[in-house]
Amino acid sequence: MAKYGEGDKRWIVEDRPDGANVHNWHWAETDCLAWSRDLLTKLLSNLTILDGEGDLFVKTKKVDKVEGDAYVNIRKGKIIPGYEISVTLSWEGEARDADGKSLLKVDGAVEIPYIADENADEDPEVKVTVKDEGPIGRRIKEAMVAKGKPVILEKVRVYVKSMAQGGPAKDEAEAKKIAPKSNSTSSVAAVKKEVVVEKKEVKKEGKKGFKTISMTEKFSCRASNLYEILMDENRWKGFTQSNAKISKEVGGEFSIFDGSVTGKNLELQNGKLIVQNWRFGNWPDGIQSKVTLAMDEPEPGLTVVKLTHVDIPEEDRYGNATVVENTERGWRDLIFQRIRAVFGFGI
Repeated sequence: MAKYGEGDKRWIVEDRPDGANVHNWHWAETDCLAWSRDLLTKLLSNLTILDGEGDLFVKTKKVDKVEGDAYVNIRKGKIIPGYEISVTLSWEGEARDADGKSLLKVDGAVEIPYIADENADEDPEVKVTVKDEGPIGRRIKEAMVAKGKPVILEKVRVYVKSMAQGGPAKDEAEAKKIAPKSNSTSSVAAVKKEVVVEKKEVKKEGKKGFKTISMTEKFSCRASNLYEILMDENRWKGFTQSNAKISKEVGGEFSIFDGSVTGKNLELQNGKLIVQNWRFGNWPDGIQSKVTLAMDEPEPGLTVVKLTHVDIPEEDRYGNATVVENTERGWRDLIFQRIRAVFGFGI
């Protein structure tokens, strides 16, 4: 993920003198780190975790650090959040006896090392530490883990949802959906021109709300070798370093990347063709895409693969508009490039 302010300036257009960015056609980028720090401070500070249950009293104190990058891009009304942040907060706990006398007071910390848009559908890791590791201290810490972790994750989900909705840029995006009024003929013509371009793009992409990825890749191997790798679960486990379960039969099902992607084989021709249904776990319910991998061997030892991946939703179930970008990057970097690196099939 590029850091805020490092994007290609050809695609990030500054505000016009009249303040208009008609139809949000150009990229509008908003730095959200300070906003993220404020929101997470409000969400995570002074939370009561236990108030006497088991004679334990536990609460969060304050957010000490929010570090990393967070921004929201808006183009044509589309909200595209990007963030990679870490959060550290302090907490305190106390154990009392049956008479209400304090046995031990402890301080501790909670670290959330990685909250990112690419993992928006997954709960992040939460690390809990305590300064006193004695028997009572460990008991208070275990209570914080058991009862406090779910509360903290719930608050993190609120932040993730807020970023998906545009963060501090949400109101601005809503306002800019309304084209500025003008009596100027040239302004009206410009708006009409942009509307026409947008309609052409949608038509070219196919079904509204869905996109298609196409790419051609070359490998220095026989087509049968590449086909076998793509259909062998043990080799998938090897080059992706994740769990996989793959049927080699038409109609058989598969699960890859630790279950993040599931699907079914529709058509298989050894060394020539793989056609499958693909579905990512963070997609809206009921959506299936279709993958076609056509293999050609123009000369022995050179295999050309043409990938077509259709019906990819523009947004995941959480409203994040990075699905197509992440899917394309996954094919290129996590599948094709790793096959070349691990099996020595580079050109």
